[in-house]
Amino acid sequence: QVQLVESGGGLVQPGGSLRLSCTTSALSLDAYAIGWFRQAPGKEREGLSCVSSSDASADANTYYADSVKGRFTISRDTAKNTVYLQMNRLKPEDTAGYYCNAGGQCNMDSDYTLTWTRYWGQGTQVTVSS
Repeated sequence: QVQLVESGGGLVQPGGSLRLSCTTSALSLDAYAIGWFRQAPGKEREGLSCVSSSDASADANTYYADSVKGRFTISRDTAKNTVYLQMNRLKPEDTAGYYCNAGGQCNMDSDYTLTWTRYWGQGTQVTVSS
């Protein structure tokens, strides 16, 4: 069973930055759209960002939720088979478990950010607190 692996979470002060990584050694992530979503206790799941599958003839498209637009950046490193979520100017309300998933096309109307998900990660905790 293929599982994505997230890393990079931790404790950071408000205004700080973290970079989350999503990777796997089992398959190429280029063939899939990759999304990031978060879940905090007592709160609804929230889709954050998505990057479309890689195509040698075109640049991948990126999408963001309004709550993170301008603060978070999603990117791919094909050589490392990794998708990153760079998070800047973090706020206490960003505290949550962060998850990546791989699957069909980006769909920011879904709280999973994808039209369908084939692979899931186990999540990484981000805590923003002074």
